[in-house]
Amino acid sequence: MRTSYPFFQVDAFTGRPFSGNPAAVVPMTAWPDDRLLQEIAAENNLSETAFLVPDGDGFRLRWFTPVAEVDLCGHATLASAHVVFERLRPGSDRVAFSSLSGPLFVARDGEQLVLDFPSMPPTPCAIPKGLDAALGAKPAETHRGICAMAVYGTEDDVRDLRPNFELLASCEPFGVIVTAAGSDCDFVSRFFAPSVGILEDPVTGSAHCTLAPFWAARLGKKRLHARQVSRRGGELWVEDRGDRVSIAGRAVMVIEGTLFV
Repeated sequence: MRTSYPFFQVDAFTGRPFSGNPAAVVPMTAWPDDRLLQEIAAENNLSETAFLVPDGDGFRLRWFTPVAEVDLCGHATLASAHVVFERLRPGSDRVAFSSLSGPLFVARDGEQLVLDFPSMPPTPCAIPKGLDAALGAKPAETHRGICAMAVYGTEDDVRDLRPNFELLASCEPFGVIVTAAGSDCDFVSRFFAPSVGILEDPVTGSAHCTLAPFWAARLGKKRLHARQVSRRGGELWVEDRGDRVSIAGRAVMVIEGTLFV
């Protein structure tokens, strides 16, 4: 007999369907074999599939790309919280998740959901070997936080990048943030992670664990408005709170159904 699970697809960090970053969310009552989780994520073929299992008053949360489990994902956490608030625990306004990156919290604030994530400020570093060739343009400076981060002079520099993904996968084991000051927001970014099956992630909440403290220090302000300038695009409002960062955005459910395995 086949097993069935509820299935949701949510566009995160956007207020309208078909923009932001889509994530699949699959609530379960207990963990199946990890191989099945990876097969489901590969079948979905989204940048992330989130799996939820009840854990005390909250949930245990895991994230899988089409090819690997990852330690932290912002947009799929936002999507998971949206499913909790709208379907699993209607009327609730706060949820706690336990994860490979420790405790994570999401609260409802009007139309926005606010992630409470660990801060991962970057430190300056030399340009990793081959990174400028892989990105197609030499950055003004490079840092390392949650992953490598390349800083460019203008928003257009970031928008115009056309990376060589094969080279990029060989020189960075997880991914690369590229960023610059924004023209009509505080800063912009893009995120590439070909080594884990994501050429370009549409909107990357976890990258803002590094971007928020970096730009807060650079611009001298704690609260910032950010845009991820991928093709789909997304908006985030972040706050540097010392050892934590808050990352806020909206979410829209676009698919609801049943997964059969």
